Amino acid sequence: MNERADVIVIGGGIIGTTTAFFLSRRARSVILLERGLTGQQASGVNFGGVRRQGRALSQLAMSNRALATWRQSRELLGEDVEFLPSGHTRVCYHAHDADYFHRYAADARAYGLDLDVLEGAAMFRRFPFLGREVLAASSSPLDGHANPRLAAPAFGRAAGRLGATIVENADVLRVEKEAGGFRVECAGGRIYRAEQVLICAGAWANALSTQFGEPVPLAVRGPQMAVTEPVPYVFKWSMGVYTSVKEESVYFRQIPRGNIVLGGGAPGPADAATRRASVLPANTVAQIAQFRRMAPALGALNVIRVWSGVESYLPDSEPVIGRSSKVDGLFYAFGFSGSGFQIGPGVGETLAELLDTGSTPIDLAPFSIARFQRPAPGRAESAASEISS
Repeated sequence: MNERADVIVIGGGIIGTTTAFFLSRRARSVILLERGLTGQQASGVNFGGVRRQGRALSQLAMSNRALATWRQSRELLGEDVEFLPSGHTRVCYHAHDADYFHRYAADARAYGLDLDVLEGAAMFRRFPFLGREVLAASSSPLDGHANPRLAAPAFGRAAGRLGATIVENADVLRVEKEAGGFRVECAGGRIYRAEQVLICAGAWANALSTQFGEPVPLAVRGPQMAVTEPVPYVFKWSMGVYTSVKEESVYFRQIPRGNIVLGGGAPGPADAATRRASVLPANTVAQIAQFRRMAPALGALNVIRVWSGVESYLPDSEPVIGRSSKVDGLFYAFGFSGSGFQIGPGVGETLAELLDTGSTPIDLAPFSIARFQRPAPGRAESAASEISS
């Protein structure tokens, strides 16, 4: 098999499928290659939070783009990915975190994110179920949550209806630059060619970027997820604890069927080679304890299932998004450090714009893969010598 398109997208998670979707809307021919099934990895096993607050300010432009897509998702996709504009609230236990809520709210307002920060009696009037250790709450009324098991496959199907070729069970072995573009070789001898390539393969992206001399210090971790038995549907918002103490972190959302989905706490082990991640029982026990601390009235619920997945993390917790620093026509989007689901459609739309037109008004410099490149041997010593002279 030897197929050609304008763009090859490697990776069928929320980034890859939304980029394929928006490129197809721009009448660009696309081949999306996914080693397993679309949405099978990190994009399908995460919490499902559609939150803008708490992001680095440099991400908010794409995050706002993403929210617009989530709000139109039923019309755009022709199917329901269970997006609920329920609002998103962060709470905290420590005074310095409450101060941060106020600072972040003031800074984020310039980026189009309006937050309500509440403390004391006003907070408990709005959220009477909160534990009395909670000091402050920061609410984003337009955010919400969606079903991660549905989203990426739905964007992939929508891209397919617009003309994209979606190839599942396509294990990419190598990507090579050649005259006129790129050659992508998959297991079984399948060959694909395109003028441009986007690598958004999550925890496996580093293996491909390294082929082009752009390795990154990518680490993998397993989110600790759980879901409770169904109870009456009353918690229509998504809520989590903001803290620098990882063990205190927990977040939850209730779905209309009544179940409460939980995440947070210390991560578990994950292995990119085996594509497996584990939930540690001790982590679930600790997670439930923090859930009870945040919302004591929910403490009696029973957990009925746990799961995890392989997520990719970078040392500065910022993703890689944008052009290769070494190869024309090559682009990256990976390393979202557990926060890629909400922003995914915004990244996809931005990348489609960049690949199609050569530019985007959104500043991608903070996400350049070049920030991980080491200076050439002797360069640092030479610079020091120049300074000292």
